[in-house]
Amino acid sequence: MTEPVRLAKRLAELTACSRREAELYIAGGWVRVDGKVVELPQFMVTNQKVELDAAAKAVPVEPVTILLHQPADLEEEAVAPLLCADTQAADDHSHIRVLQQHFVRMTPCLPLEPNASGMSVFTQDFRVSRKLVDGAATVEQEYVAEISGELSEEGLKLLNHGLTFNDRPLSPAKVSRQSETRLRFALKGVRPGQIAFMCESVGLELLSLRRLRIGRLSMGKLPMAQWRYLAPYEKF
Repeated sequence: MTEPVRLAKRLAELTACSRREAELYIAGGWVRVDGKVVELPQFMVTNQKVELDAAAKAVPVEPVTILLHQPADLEEEAVAPLLCADTQAADDHSHIRVLQQHFVRMTPCLPLEPNASGMSVFTQDFRVSRKLVDGAATVEQEYVAEISGELSEEGLKLLNHGLTFNDRPLSPAKVSRQSETRLRFALKGVRPGQIAFMCESVGLELLSLRRLRIGRLSMGKLPMAQWRYLAPYEKF
C-alpha cells in the first residue's frame, strides 16, 4: 500500500510542476481526488486518482465580496452558516467559481440596523472594507420602513433635518413617503438604533425595516437568506 503523502506533493510529482504551483492549483479548486474537488494542499492521499483540470491556472485566489439578503432578527453567530455554497443565489451572474476559501476571513461591512433585514456585505477585499468601513460616514444607505401612526408635514420635515440623536445633531437625510404605512430613508453614517429613534421622535412606531441599497448597489431581487458575489465591474 502506498504511504500517505500531501496532495500538493503528489500533484507536483504527477504534473512536474513546482510545489508552490501545486498548492495554487489545489487552493484554486482545480484538483480532483477520486472525482471530488479538494482545496486543501495538506490533504493526505495514498493511491487515489488525482486529476488536474485542463483549464487550471496557478494563480492566487482573488479576494471576494459577498452580498447577502439577511433575514431580520438574526443573531450574529447565525449569519455565518448562510455564507456557504448551498445558499448561493441561482441568478448569480458574476461568473466567479465558488471556493471554500471565499467563506473565511470575511469582514462584515455596515451592519444592519437592529431587527432590520435586507442587504448585508461581507468582504475579503481591503479596498471594499476601506470604502464601507473606514468611509462609512460618506456612503449612503437606503432603507424602507414599515410604520404605524400619523406623520404630519412638520414631522416629515424633522425626519429630513432637525433631529438630535444621542446628544448629536443628525446629518440631513432624504426621507419620503412611499405610502401611508411606508417611508423611504436615504441617509449616511447611520448609527445603531437611529432610524427607530427618528420614527419615535415624530410619533411613529417602527414596525419593520429593510435595507435596499448601499452606495450605488441595490439588493435587487436577491432571495431571502441567499447571497451572490460582487461582480468585478460593480462598485459601491
